Amino acid sequence: MRNDQVEPFFATLRAANPTPTTELEFTTPFELLVAVLLSAQSTDVGVNKATRKLFPVANTPQAILDLGLERLEDSIKTIGLYHNKAKHLLATCRVLVEQYGGVVPRTRDALEALPGVGRKTANVVLNVAFGQETLAVDTHIFRVGNRTGLAPGKTPLAVELALMKRVPKEYRVDAHHWLILHGRYVCVARTPRCWECAVARYCDYRPKTPAPGSTPA
Repeated sequence: MRNDQVEPFFATLRAANPTPTTELEFTTPFELLVAVLLSAQSTDVGVNKATRKLFPVANTPQAILDLGLERLEDSIKTIGLYHNKAKHLLATCRVLVEQYGGVVPRTRDALEALPGVGRKTANVVLNVAFGQETLAVDTHIFRVGNRTGLAPGKTPLAVELALMKRVPKEYRVDAHHWLILHGRYVCVARTPRCWECAVARYCDYRPKTPAPGSTPA
């Protein structure tokens, strides 16, 4: 993707979705942290199903500690890897209570020091909960960054750093949402839906996928 195509690429995405947001359901930074922790190798739909059961019962670090491992696992057992996720979540809650007074920290280093929290999770929390200019590169954003030519890279970190250099500042806070939604619903893994892509004209991917039933150009 040429440099002069980057701004109109994001302007087009913004015009179609001026106020993008995560599809994870939450009301506080802690609920968001929990949801993102649970989302590894799980869908947002699946995580929301679990947190709708968990949050009415326990939605603070101390309340989850009081819940205990067995009851916590029972609340989230519908999602994958729930045994390990429950252990990590309890350990994280313990750190939050003992070191931060139950408040989610606002720095990357502090977040990444929490059990089960990696760079991607920290980036989501910093961006969505605290409005910081971060980009959490998941499989969707990794694919979009490489396929479109916007931010090619062999690792998620390489794509993230490339995006931070190329995304214009005015689009940076919301870029994570636009790219993940684009990858989830349009620029999908197996057969990208190029025929309905609003930003296809700026994308390096060739040949563009024709609409089902049409004759390729």
